[in-house]
Amino acid sequence: MKYLQCTDTFTVDDALEFIGFGKFQWKISLLTGLSWIADAMEMMILSILGPQMHCEWRLPSYEVAFITSVVFIGMGISSSIWGKISDNYGRKTGLIICMCWTLYYGLLSAFVPVYGWLLVLRGLVGFGIGGAPQAVTLYSEFLPVKARGICIMLIAGFWAIGAVFEVLLALLVMPTLGWRWLLGLSTLPMALFICLCNWLPESPRFDVLAGRREKAMLTLSRIAKDNGKSLPQGTLIAFKQNSRGRIQDLFSAQYWRTTLLLWFIWFGNAFSYYGIVLLTTELFQAGDSCRRAKIEPSCSFECRYLTADDYRDLLWTTLAEFPGLLVIIVVIDRIGRKRSMALCFFMFSLCIVPLYACIGRLAITILIFIARASISGGYQVVFVYTPEVFPTETRALAMGTASAMARVGALITPFVAQVMLRTSTYLTLSVYCGCSLLAGGASLVLPIETLGRGLQEAGPDPEGGRRQETATTDN
Repeated sequence: MKYLQCTDTFTVDDALEFIGFGKFQWKISLLTGLSWIADAMEMMILSILGPQMHCEWRLPSYEVAFITSVVFIGMGISSSIWGKISDNYGRKTGLIICMCWTLYYGLLSAFVPVYGWLLVLRGLVGFGIGGAPQAVTLYSEFLPVKARGICIMLIAGFWAIGAVFEVLLALLVMPTLGWRWLLGLSTLPMALFICLCNWLPESPRFDVLAGRREKAMLTLSRIAKDNGKSLPQGTLIAFKQNSRGRIQDLFSAQYWRTTLLLWFIWFGNAFSYYGIVLLTTELFQAGDSCRRAKIEPSCSFECRYLTADDYRDLLWTTLAEFPGLLVIIVVIDRIGRKRSMALCFFMFSLCIVPLYACIGRLAITILIFIARASISGGYQVVFVYTPEVFPTETRALAMGTASAMARVGALITPFVAQVMLRTSTYLTLSVYCGCSLLAGGASLVLPIETLGRGLQEAGPDPEGGRRQETATTDN
C-alpha cells in the first residue's frame, strides 16, 4: 500500500454521496430485502404455530408460550455474537452464515417427532435469526445520506411482504398439508438468498477500517459503474481501526446514554409488536369482548383450531404493516427520527385503551390494525436510527446488542399475551399500554437526532494510537 501526503482526498462517505443512489442500490435492496422476508416469515409462524400445537399435541398454555419464547431466547443469546462477528469479519460474512444456519435448522424443525425436539430446533432457528438485523447494517453502509432514511424504511417493506406471505401460505397450507409443510415451505426465501449471495459485496466502510482499502476501492468502482457514474478525483482516505466491535465503546462518554435508552426502546418495540401479533389470534379466538375480562377455557387442554375467518382477520391486521410504513416514510424526514418513534409509541397506546371496553369483533380488528401499523412503523424507525447514531467501528455490535434487548422483550411477551391474558385481560392491556408510553418518553430524551447526519466512521479516541489516518491512490 502506498501512503501519500496530499489534500485531494475523499472518504467512503464522500464517494457514496458523489455516486448517488442508482441501479446498484436497487439491486442490493432486493437482495437484503430477501433476507428480511425470510426473517419476517419465521417470526410470523409463531402466532400460527402456537394454537395449532395447543390442539394437535394437547399442550397447556405455558408450553405453547414457551414455543415462542425459546425462539427469542436463541435470538437474544446470538444477537450480540452476530454483531461481533460482523464487526470483526465483515457484514457479508455474518449475514450469510446466519442465513445458512437458519435454513438448516428451519428445515429440520419440520421433521420434529416430539415437543422437546421442537423446542431445541426452534431455539436453534432463533439463534440464526438473531443475525438478520445485520442486513440493515450492511445495507445502510451503501447508501448516501439523503436516501438513507427512506431507503431503510422501504427495505422494511420486505418485512411486511414476508409477514403477509406467511399468512397467505398458512391459509393455503394449514387446512390440507399441516404445520410441518408450513415450516418447510417458509424457508424458501432463505434458500433463494443463499443461492444469490455470491453477488453481495462487502461493505466498503468495513473494508477501509479493516485495512483493505484496495478492496474498498474495487467495491466503490463497482457501485460507480453500475450507477453510470465516476468516482471522485483523488485518493481514498480512512482511519485504520485496529480494534473493532468492543462492548466498552458503546459506553463511552459520548454514547452511554444513547446505548441505554436505545436498549429500552428496542425492548419496548419488540415487546409491543410481538405482543399485538400474539394478542390478535388470542382475542379473535375469544370472540365477544364483553366476555373477555378473563380468557380461560373450561378445560386447560380445551382448544380451537384457527378457522378461515381467523386467518382472514389475521391477514387484514398483518396488512397494517404497509400503511404504517407509508406514514412513517412521510414523517421521518420531516419531524426527525426521535419524534417519529415517540409518535408511533403514543399512537399504539391510544389504540390499546379502547380494548378495555365492550366492543365487537370489527372494532377490535380496526383497533389492532391501527395499533400494529403504529408499532410496526416505530420498529422501522429504530432500525434507521441505530446504524445512523453509532460509528462504523461499533455499528454492527450496537445493532446486535440492541437486537438482543429486543429479543428479551419478545421473550417475555408470550407469557403476557398468552398466559397473563388468561388471568386478566385488563392487566395484560395495561402492561402493553404502560410499556409503550415509557418507550415513547425514552425516544424523546435521546441525546442525538440523526436527521441529515452522515454516518460516522469512528468514535472518539480517548486512548490514542488506535487509528492511523492513511490514503491510497485511486487506480
